[in-house]
Amino acid sequence: MGNAEIKDVNLELLIATMNRSSLHFLVDLFPFSDYKKFNILIVNQTTEANLLHSDIENIKVVNSFEKGLSKSRNLAILEATGDICLFVDDDVKFKSNFDYLILEAHIQNMQAAIITFKMENFDGELFKAYPKVLKHDLNSIQSVNSVVISFKREKILASNLLFDVNFGLGSVFETADEYIFMRDALKLNLKPRFKPELILSHPVFSSGQLDATDKNIFGVSALFCKYYGVFSYFKLIHHLYLLFHQNKINTSQIFRKFKVGLSGIKKYKSLKK
Repeated sequence: MGNAEIKDVNLELLIATMNRSSLHFLVDLFPFSDYKKFNILIVNQTTEANLLHSDIENIKVVNSFEKGLSKSRNLAILEATGDICLFVDDDVKFKSNFDYLILEAHIQNMQAAIITFKMENFDGELFKAYPKVLKHDLNSIQSVNSVVISFKREKILASNLLFDVNFGLGSVFETADEYIFMRDALKLNLKPRFKPELILSHPVFSSGQLDATDKNIFGVSALFCKYYGVFSYFKLIHHLYLLFHQNKINTSQIFRKFKVGLSGIKKYKSLKK
């Protein structure tokens, strides 16, 4: 892999943020370098009274008056111009060689429309028990966070792959947006791959602490309905069984959590009518 090959390919960072009026927040994302050196597209979900502007040629801003992370990601896909793109949140910190690792991986895997990477928290611990596979499957995509999803823009556009706007932060069901995106990528035969390289760090976050929240059970139950139809009720029961045996819910909570799950299934069905 030569540096000349990498220089011929353009990487664009697609940053989702909210209510920004200054580019100063970008400083923290690049502790090793000046952010002005990178090609960046910022989707700023905001109001007309609080707009973000850029006078830097390689930093483009789109002010959006919609809400929801999936809508932000979709708008970024459509507005992007880079050969290779990476979804980014506004609170990550990149590793010094992240751009090289991403471009190198895509040049070495020309058939892969999507390549995902590893991330760690600010304590230096890996976010997930990452899979050993290099080719993603239905099991491995469960480990994917959106901020480590990179993609070849033209391949994604040609496939019409977008996020399901009913899922993700700020949506009706505030979970599973990455999983659905990656599952759709598998269905479309976009050959998603996993590159076991660390590209960034993210604030400490424990998804396990959220498993038993009403919001998560509501969203996961909708996800069951999306993929399993009438069998979603059995999936919900099994899910609550697992939460109980993991000591994340107790006996007195089971029935109420089941009702929360039922409401998630009902809501998803109503959206699909």
